Amino acid sequence: MTVITLSGYRKTVKWVRAVLFLGFFAVAGLLLLLGAGFLYMKLLGEPEVAVPQSTLYLAADGQVIGESHASEKRYWVDLDEISPYLVQATIAVEDKKFFKHHGFDFKRMAGAAVADIQAMAKVQGASTITQQYARNLYLSHDKTWKRKLSEAVYTARIEMNYTKEQILEGYLNTIYYGHGAYGIEAASQFYFGKSAKSLSLSEASMLAGIPKGPSIYSPLASLPKAKERQKVILAEMEKSDVITPEQREQALADRVHITGEHLHTDSDTAPYFRQAVQQVLADKLGLDEQTIALGGLRVYTTLNREHQAIAEKTIKKVIAEDSDIQPAFVSIAPKTHFVTALAGGKDFATSPYNRAVQAVRQPGSTFKPFLYYAALENGYTPATQLTSEKTAFRYDNGQKVYEPSNFNHRYANGSVTMEQALAVSDNIYAVKTNLFLKPETLVQTAERFGISTPLKPLPSLALGTSGVRVLEMVNAYATIANGGKYEEPVFIQRVETADGEIIYEHEPDKKQRLDKKQAAVLTHMMTGMFDENLSSYANVTGASLTRKITRPYAGKSGSTAYDYWMIGFTPQLAAGIWTGYDDGRKIVKAEDKHYAKDIWLGFMEGSHRGKPVKKFQKPKGVIAVNINPENGKIASSDCPVTRTMYFVKGTEPEEYCTDHLPKKKKEKEKEGQKEEGWLQRLFPLF
Repeated sequence: MTVITLSGYRKTVKWVRAVLFLGFFAVAGLLLLLGAGFLYMKLLGEPEVAVPQSTLYLAADGQVIGESHASEKRYWVDLDEISPYLVQATIAVEDKKFFKHHGFDFKRMAGAAVADIQAMAKVQGASTITQQYARNLYLSHDKTWKRKLSEAVYTARIEMNYTKEQILEGYLNTIYYGHGAYGIEAASQFYFGKSAKSLSLSEASMLAGIPKGPSIYSPLASLPKAKERQKVILAEMEKSDVITPEQREQALADRVHITGEHLHTDSDTAPYFRQAVQQVLADKLGLDEQTIALGGLRVYTTLNREHQAIAEKTIKKVIAEDSDIQPAFVSIAPKTHFVTALAGGKDFATSPYNRAVQAVRQPGSTFKPFLYYAALENGYTPATQLTSEKTAFRYDNGQKVYEPSNFNHRYANGSVTMEQALAVSDNIYAVKTNLFLKPETLVQTAERFGISTPLKPLPSLALGTSGVRVLEMVNAYATIANGGKYEEPVFIQRVETADGEIIYEHEPDKKQRLDKKQAAVLTHMMTGMFDENLSSYANVTGASLTRKITRPYAGKSGSTAYDYWMIGFTPQLAAGIWTGYDDGRKIVKAEDKHYAKDIWLGFMEGSHRGKPVKKFQKPKGVIAVNINPENGKIASSDCPVTRTMYFVKGTEPEEYCTDHLPKKKKEKEKEGQKEEGWLQRLFPLF
């Protein structure tokens, strides 16, 4: 039995009174604080509905080349001009209690918090339509507490000063629906070619699902995912009693026709290039789609408008208008690795797929310079000879056989130098070298050149049988042109906010990945494709271009049954192009097989017109020697054909060619005798 004394009772009462007293003042203080906050926000008045600013893209010369679509002003429509289905679908999936709460759904927030804690990750959103509208209008999409507090304040102010209908109208006119469509009217026009008021239930339920992730749920990005999201939204609409089960079933069954065309044609410069820039903004700077498009940014790019115009004009001139063949073109300034021009297809309006950046295709013999650089590092020289003849190669412990062939089945049936092999694209020499070095060596070397696609260490890798991207291939060649200094392709020089604050500025990050002297030797070897005197058993691969070029070029062409490539450079500029069919069809027409070389030459000659002719540098430690290309020996004055070859000093041949000496002279040479001159005849002692 517990006994409470009088003094203990008094103490307890005193303690309870103190707690109640403090509690009263705490509640009063909280209410006073809330009241003051409410009064303060009321005095601030209605927040200005600031339409986000367009992002501008500028070329290297400072000229504007593109502007994002700030379509809220251009396409703003009243709420009664929007299909009721779209309004209902949006409320059902985004904020069921929109008309009941005052900007915050606390029960939903608590449920989302519990779900996130259980999953130990962000799995459920709880933002109301008003909160999303506040974020779109006034705030960034970062996740700091400061931003969350600001969002709460703006949300409260919006709810205090605007009706629910005004808030809903504003939200539907500012939300991003992907592919440059901002606001429901622009989205409706883009996806379905109709006004927002004419949307059917099927169309409206599909559109309402896109804002959650435009790059995921757009029917142009993935129709299956768009349909899955549509199914969820229709189910939520049925639960909310705004449609019947029959309407839901009919909407799911209806086939929607996607147009994918903006109301106004985009006539801005270099759309494929700007698309690549936007990807860099997202990947490298971590900006979201909304900020990139409507953050009021000023993006100073590396685009050379003259180069871009020449590239587009040449592609249009060379490829037949009715041809389905697509090009992928890139040019890069070697000294800076700035991307100066880019085309990811024939026409961005009809096909925005960026083949220059995204497509992975077999490079054919354009891959061989990586192999021969590896050979130079492992004891080969341009004069190293191997036999070129029909050969069956056994590999994988003799269990497999690989039988490559040369173009038109032409073989020297004798020894050829590495410089000849590169110039005529001799496949036998390449595979022999690859197997001698081991295919893993070629994989590692290609990675040093910046090739990031997975490569299979097979004998055929020497012939370019593993897929690569055009952008990476051209940048690899630019690395050779830059004396072995590698840097990732650069698209952006600087990014500023609308207020002029610099949020990104490119800092050069060159790495000496290749030996400078061996890079110079390789460069000179790559000029051989334009030297018609280099081989007697097969044409050099640039034979069709040699009479059209006006300056020294280094390069390599390549082809498969489905892909045609040409990549090359001068000291000032590297450029490369792939041509082929998107569906992987074989290229059978003879004229179609010349597209790549013709476009490359047209661009290079056009871009260099009026520019000084520069020779490739021969760094200290590299020497030039006249060689007989047929046998790799030092040429004599009697050799019918000679080729100046570069060697790292100390690796040059020591043996002189005696194959073409006059008979008498040759016999004396064999006997180790020197031909006597007039001085020796007059003065035998000499």
